[in-house]
Amino acid sequence: MKKQVFSILLLLLCAVGYGQQKHSKTSAFKSYKGLVMAGYQGWFNAPGDGGNRGWNHYLSHGKFEPGSTNIDIWPDVSEYKKTYKSPFKLADGSDAYLYSSYDASSTDTHFKWMQEYGVDGVFVQRFIADVQRGAGRHHNDVVLGNALKSAQKYHRAISLMYDLSGMRAGGDSLVIKDWKHLVDSMRLTNRGNNQTWLYHNGKPLIAVWGVGFNDNRKYRLAEAERIIDFLKNDPVYGGCAVLLGVPTYWRDFGSDTEKEPHLHDLLRKVDIVHPWFVGRFNETAYPAFQSRIADDIDWCKANKLEYVPTVFPGFSWHNMNPHSPQNQIPRNKGHFYWKQITGAIKSGADMLYVAMFDEVDEGTAILKASKNPPVGLSTFVTYEDGIPNDYYLYLTGYAGKMLKKQVPLQENVPPPVHK
Repeated sequence: MKKQVFSILLLLLCAVGYGQQKHSKTSAFKSYKGLVMAGYQGWFNAPGDGGNRGWNHYLSHGKFEPGSTNIDIWPDVSEYKKTYKSPFKLADGSDAYLYSSYDASSTDTHFKWMQEYGVDGVFVQRFIADVQRGAGRHHNDVVLGNALKSAQKYHRAISLMYDLSGMRAGGDSLVIKDWKHLVDSMRLTNRGNNQTWLYHNGKPLIAVWGVGFNDNRKYRLAEAERIIDFLKNDPVYGGCAVLLGVPTYWRDFGSDTEKEPHLHDLLRKVDIVHPWFVGRFNETAYPAFQSRIADDIDWCKANKLEYVPTVFPGFSWHNMNPHSPQNQIPRNKGHFYWKQITGAIKSGADMLYVAMFDEVDEGTAILKASKNPPVGLSTFVTYEDGIPNDYYLYLTGYAGKMLKKQVPLQENVPPPVHK
């Protein structure tokens, strides 16, 4: 009788997965070191794409028409299998088209480019504000599912970045519930030891972004700490390595960072420190900023942590914020991007985070951009003469080769390869 009861208990424990982590032992990508990963927003929709969100993220203040859009770079859609007619017109009077992130074919095109140019992979962004709503959560799930398939198909590293922006107080329970939902429904990290989920320190890597900022967020360090503790220590869904996205001046509690020493205690719990640099400097100011990266790395080494800096090709969000100038931080034919890449590597960085793969809203995208965008009431940033639309994919792949020491560090920006 005792033996029978024990067997039943054992079956019940197995059924709920008690004490047994739901992650594969390893992955084809065993470490972030030596990799160039990009952020992947995946948040664009178009009417008729099946997502029922209209022109999501293309529009501005509820409108998408000449004079009202959120994007500063118009993507080149000539290679997409499926595109959507927009209300905008090109210089010759023809209709301008856009892609939808909801389409699996769009995701497939993006991952194909990553493989072709040597971009190692992406962190798919997952916004807590969206996860709280049905249509938003459905869209995020579809995009993530498509990305997982394409990452496997093109052998690209993939991970998830929880962006806590917009999270309410106590929202850590929502993040934890969502992570369980994804692990159970999509088998994110349990696709065999040849899967392409990015591992680090022998564990699946998860990014948590938006901790320690002083911009009046409704959540505080307590929520972030509970998320970190769960991802690190939960006996079933935990056992993960954690990358923590923090403000630029996290180390010395500078202008964008809340003055809370406990932030450093949280950092000592994670695996990788990831500060956000977008918009903090332009090409002229960067050389003075570079020393901060070296000091950040020294702090991380002293605290047995690893460090990944942000690099971005340029910045512009004029259509989203008309008070700001268009092309606010110019790309300068790739020189600005390359200064950051070589500066980070010379400062000791052995991994890079690119902001972003598809962020056409803030003009930081590295995907193929249109050299012939719409004309009229809205204006768009275009690359300079002689700079092909794929130049930033090419530079990103070249940066990966330098990190892996497949080619020597090259101070001067590699010239474009014209096809």
